[in-house]
Amino acid sequence: MPTPDLSIRLARADDCATILGFIRDLAEYEKLAHEVVADEAALRATLFGPRPAAEVLIAEVAGVAVGFALFFQSYSTFLAQPGLYLEDLFVRPVARSQGVGGALMAALARIAVDRNYGRFEWSVLDWNAPALAFYAALGARPQAEWTVQRLTGERLAALAERSTVMAT
Repeated sequence: MPTPDLSIRLARADDCATILGFIRDLAEYEKLAHEVVADEAALRATLFGPRPAAEVLIAEVAGVAVGFALFFQSYSTFLAQPGLYLEDLFVRPVARSQGVGGALMAALARIAVDRNYGRFEWSVLDWNAPALAFYAALGARPQAEWTVQRLTGERLAALAERSTVMAT
């Protein structure tokens, strides 16, 4: 049961410093702080500019931001429906075990249902036992037959150079 003074709201452009703080906290937890290059200006442009790439929920307890969820629309060709992809979920240690994470996940599920999305998906690090247990308790099922693949930096640029088609 969430703490009674918990509220969840969609982030606004003036939340960029808070969002960046959560991103840095999450990266520190995941031992990936060295990979964070995001800054407030980039977040403002990509989250609140003319073509927002993602949306953010902010969880607050008594008006203090304690957690966030960053998500975006995906698409399932098999379902011919959009889906919701959760990129990041983080609750500060001081607010853990108070229902904040569950409330954020429930809010995301509500968004997916209200928008008639066919799926709600996310990835989790295989060493993150607390997160795996949390998601299992929510009823999530791991998709063990799928492996996440990624291209970044020089490898992404090298593949793009092989293209003879201009994408817009």
